[in-house]
Amino acid sequence: NSLHFDALVIDGHCDTIGEQLSGKRWLGDRAAEGHIDLPRLREGGVDAQFFACYVPVPYQRHGAATHALARLDQLHLLAERLPDQFVIARTVDDIRQAKTAGKIAAIAGLEGAEALDGEIGLLRQFYRLGVRNLGLAWNFRNAACDGVSERRSGGGLTEFGVAVVQECNRLGIVIDASHLAPAGLDDVLELSEDPIIASHSNAFALCDHPRNLTDAQLMAIAVKGGVIGVTFVNSFLRREQPELTTIDDVLEHLEYMLSVVGEDHVAIGSDFDGCTTPTDIKDTTAYPQITARLQERGYGETTIRKILGGNFMRIFEKVWQ
Repeated sequence: NSLHFDALVIDGHCDTIGEQLSGKRWLGDRAAEGHIDLPRLREGGVDAQFFACYVPVPYQRHGAATHALARLDQLHLLAERLPDQFVIARTVDDIRQAKTAGKIAAIAGLEGAEALDGEIGLLRQFYRLGVRNLGLAWNFRNAACDGVSERRSGGGLTEFGVAVVQECNRLGIVIDASHLAPAGLDDVLELSEDPIIASHSNAFALCDHPRNLTDAQLMAIAVKGGVIGVTFVNSFLRREQPELTTIDDVLEHLEYMLSVVGEDHVAIGSDFDGCTTPTDIKDTTAYPQITARLQERGYGETTIRKILGGNFMRIFEKVWQ
């Protein structure tokens, strides 16, 4: 698929770096298990990959920053040992130059403000280490905000959360609202001077999972100039028999979101290595199928390029500069 490989393709979310930290596999080598490694990213035509430095539950109250740093270190190790294949992108030009040079660009991110240990200075330090994306929440409550699983409080951003949003705006860190409780999303949309993303969330109208976004939420993100990444998590694609989901379910969510918010606000955030995928999306090598399906459904080149990576690039150009 010449369009797919010519386009700048950006995947908005994966949990893969934890696989390397645990010693399961080295991402420079092709593996039979899991979803992502550098050889398979190349085969799938993925030019830039968001890597989430997620903090697992046992570390969220004690040692969160240490664990996030350990994950970030693994990304740096990969870039240091394979400089001809992999680079941590700090600027928009880094991503463009990586594609030209045939390298994979990493967008380093934190998933959950737990990693900040309540210290705004740590956000600055993570920025210095290359972090350019911050997911404010995972599923639970942290010092900045509530996640989607915290239902009792109706809580939005805390004072610390407000400071984090303001500092992200000042530094040039993209704010990611996936996993954020509804009141927190409202607060971020009101407070942030920059557009935001929801890197891996689907349409609540098609699948009423609390991690998905209502039409009103999708519209609010779009009005702000933001972008929503359709995700491959099977239980976010379909409520009934999620184990039977296919790539067609992904296309249904893509098409639905396009109908609600338009082509400038939809992208893809797989959640590879952090989820159970549709039956026919084995790993990142399946990406060209998405492009082919969009073409089959009559979408033009301009729209497809935006979905594959152009919309995320627009966010980076606005926020990172």
